[in-house]
Amino acid sequence: MLHVDSVIKGFDTKQVLSDVFISCKKGDIVALMGRNGVGKSTLLKIIFGSISADEKFVRIGDKVLSKAFEKNDLIKYLPQDSFLPNHLKISAIIDLFCKGEKALYVRNHYFIKSIANKNSGELSGGERRLLEILLVVYSEAKYVLIDEPFNGVDPIHKEEIKRLIKSQSVDKGFIVTDHDYRSLLEISTRQILINDGATKEVKDIEELLEGGYLPKGD
Repeated sequence: MLHVDSVIKGFDTKQVLSDVFISCKKGDIVALMGRNGVGKSTLLKIIFGSISADEKFVRIGDKVLSKAFEKNDLIKYLPQDSFLPNHLKISAIIDLFCKGEKALYVRNHYFIKSIANKNSGELSGGERRLLEILLVVYSEAKYVLIDEPFNGVDPIHKEEIKRLIKSQSVDKGFIVTDHDYRSLLEISTRQILINDGATKEVKDIEELLEGGYLPKGD
């Protein structure tokens, strides 16, 4: 299990996260929900190790993780902004991020077959996002953190991203955040709401309404 506890993070005089707890196990798709500015992206970056926290405890199984490079094939993080090098061919990028049978799965995906000889800089924003999703979900990582997978993606690719995450959750655990709460609710097995710097597991839409995340009547 990915176990995250005692996360505290402030910026200048603003306290963003206060003693946050979140967990994820194989088979989980955890929807991380909350209003803009509550610290969802910050929490994912802290879990991965790309930004520091005032306090944190992150463990996968028996291994306590303190630095991003320690995670290697244990955990991957997909940020909001694209990370793909513009000058490389798609086929070369796949070789960098995926190995063996996983790379073969990605190469044989219908979308990849149509773009394999392009440079990533030639892709639209939505196409880049789908490629990035393929790279992280078919990585060797046991846990995958994804920030805004549906942003700028057309409806067809959005449905494929949902399918990919759900299909790969058999062998992995996912923590996903996105403003498209309907898509999150559709694919998630658990929902965690960040509110007032703390996390709370929610069971139904009413709790999301009470937490101020969803507008009443939506």
